[in-house]
Amino acid sequence: MTDSLGHRMKFAVVAPSTNTSVQPEYDDMRPRGVTNHFARISIPDTKVTDDESFMVMLENIRSATEETVDVAMSMDPGCVIMGMSAETFWDGAEGADRLHKRMVERTGGVPVIMGSTAVDAAVKAYETKVGPIKKLGILTPYAPVGDANVKRFFEDQGYEVVNIIGLKSQSPMLIAHEDKQKLKRTAIAVSEGVDAIIQCGTNLAFAEVAAMAEFWLEKPVIAINTATYWHALRTMGISDQMDGFGRLLSEF
Repeated sequence: MTDSLGHRMKFAVVAPSTNTSVQPEYDDMRPRGVTNHFARISIPDTKVTDDESFMVMLENIRSATEETVDVAMSMDPGCVIMGMSAETFWDGAEGADRLHKRMVERTGGVPVIMGSTAVDAAVKAYETKVGPIKKLGILTPYAPVGDANVKRFFEDQGYEVVNIIGLKSQSPMLIAHEDKQKLKRTAIAVSEGVDAIIQCGTNLAFAEVAAMAEFWLEKPVIAINTATYWHALRTMGISDQMDGFGRLLSEF
């Protein structure tokens, strides 16, 4: 017997309690027979004004993540999606690998999908259509210390980060308050001289903006929520394609 609603796949999604963008964006991408089940990492909405306060926020997430994964596993998911971003880039490719191994150990071998490696997989998928992608423009909601770790991850993977802009959002909850016009302007600002644009920060509601920007910038624009959900679907053998979220979900 399989789950009556999630008969194709039950995703457990682990995300900070302050995040109000990842759940609606994932649900908009959800194929029939696939269900998303959110487990919230309980954190306060601390003010973020500099690198030090950014690290306080990150440590709040780190200290509660494994316990939240344990809660998520009680519904017997087929796959766990880390609906969080900064921690998956921390300490570059080596740090991402360590985190992934720790999470898979915690889930008892159930597959775990992370934003950092999902975006890298998305870039490689685009390369099959548009050719080599070497130069990146990146936008984030982070303080400089967060941007530095994102940059390090992509450089570890062999990319050149030409432009990176962190919006320095004032709290984890307020990341979701960054409006679409500001995101559009930032995407344009990081697009000069690059092969692709990447957005990090799962609480930035960028999936719809990315799909539009990809059309008028005429180059890949990869939203982390789109990339992560796409990678989860494809990893679990679900090949459904969907319009409205850019070429990643409609073609690959």
